[in-house]
Amino acid sequence: MPSTPATDAELRDDVHRARTAPRAFIKSFGCQMNVYDSQRMADVAGQEGYEETAHVEDADLVILNTCHIRERASEKIFSELGKLRGLKAERARQGRATTLVVAGCVAQAEGEEIRRRQPAVDFVVGPQNYHRLPQLLRERPRGPGAIETEFPVEDKFDRLPPASARAIRARGATAFVTVQEGCDKFCAFCVVPYTRGGEASRPVGAILDEIARLTAAGVGEITLIGQNVNAYRGRDANGEASSLAALLGAAAEVPGVLRLRYATSHPNDMSEALIAAHRDNPKLAPYLHLPIQAGSDRVLAAMNRKHRARDYLDVVQRVRRARPDIALSSDFIVGFPGESDAEFRETLAIVAEVGFASAYAFKYSPRPGTPAAELDGQLDEAVKAERLAALLALLARQRLAFNRSLIGRRLDVLFDKSGRREGQIVGRSPYMQSVHAEGAASRVGAMASVEIVGAGANSLTGRIVAPASRDGVQIA
Repeated sequence: MPSTPATDAELRDDVHRARTAPRAFIKSFGCQMNVYDSQRMADVAGQEGYEETAHVEDADLVILNTCHIRERASEKIFSELGKLRGLKAERARQGRATTLVVAGCVAQAEGEEIRRRQPAVDFVVGPQNYHRLPQLLRERPRGPGAIETEFPVEDKFDRLPPASARAIRARGATAFVTVQEGCDKFCAFCVVPYTRGGEASRPVGAILDEIARLTAAGVGEITLIGQNVNAYRGRDANGEASSLAALLGAAAEVPGVLRLRYATSHPNDMSEALIAAHRDNPKLAPYLHLPIQAGSDRVLAAMNRKHRARDYLDVVQRVRRARPDIALSSDFIVGFPGESDAEFRETLAIVAEVGFASAYAFKYSPRPGTPAAELDGQLDEAVKAERLAALLALLARQRLAFNRSLIGRRLDVLFDKSGRREGQIVGRSPYMQSVHAEGAASRVGAMASVEIVGAGANSLTGRIVAPASRDGVQIA
């Protein structure tokens, strides 16, 4: 569905805002949840009169929305803050005030350290408190480095303003919607239970209302996200706990929804109903991101994953029986404390057995406060780097083979932006690849049937053959 064009009144408002409004710059690090949270913080700032800017030097409000999962996450943030401290001082010399906010999971985990090391930071706001930004900006409580990292009783989503149609259109034809936050699994390497808290699900009605606002403004593809999204148990209109499968079914009925996805899942929560949804829900994309992390049962136990390799393979088999054309993606950690060469080879073996369309792989790095950080058997960086290179090479071969297997097929592609050269548009396949095709810019925001004529390591090339059905994910 093409995006609704801005009205003349909206365009006049845009010009007026550009001339008079204070500006906000928001930089997001890490996961899909942070992208969504950054957009909601932009909505909060917009309600306070701030206009978003892509240029940090123009910003009166700077927010770094941080992620604590990746290696050296904290040091990267402190490096960024060092640069921003200089920018803030320069703007002050010009008579322009700058409010500097650190939000997200690094803020939650290391608020006191941020305040100690970087006094230029005005506020430190954890991921459960960004709805309090308006109050903080108005009141500026407790001086520099005020920390808001409690887990509040009230639901932040109840207090967040809805995104404007103008903001939604600016973000494109695809959107994330948070349906679940936190995790109760306590994997030994993961900080999420400590920075995001326990599993909590939003009510079905609130999610459907948000999806309806998005599609009314031109969004066609919705990805339901959560730290452990298939543990979703939000309340429906009758006050009963709803499953993710039921939520996906209800979301498919919202007018304007062309395609649905969800991420990220835990193998232990892949219910039969959710597996059946991949067979029965025509708008659910044939794509599943299902992290396993390692192929060795001993390593999985040390990680506290609560499943074995053969449990994962059983889930994969059942999903493929339900949807034979499904593409699988996963996460891997190499070099977990104590991992032997033989155990790493078990990871390579399970990758070879499953065959992934895409995957993410990382060297293990200790996260302060997690059980794995205290384990004996921490491996040398050179060993981890060698193993990562071997795994990435295998995954790259599988990705290229999968991409090439699509040549000659017709896929429904939702186009979401113009290409690098004139007359080219870029969209996303049901299997998450970028697809480049010749087409008019007016097709951006719409879905079309595309014959795949070429495949590279990271994208496909196609030829538009017909507008696609509004039924969503259908392969001709």
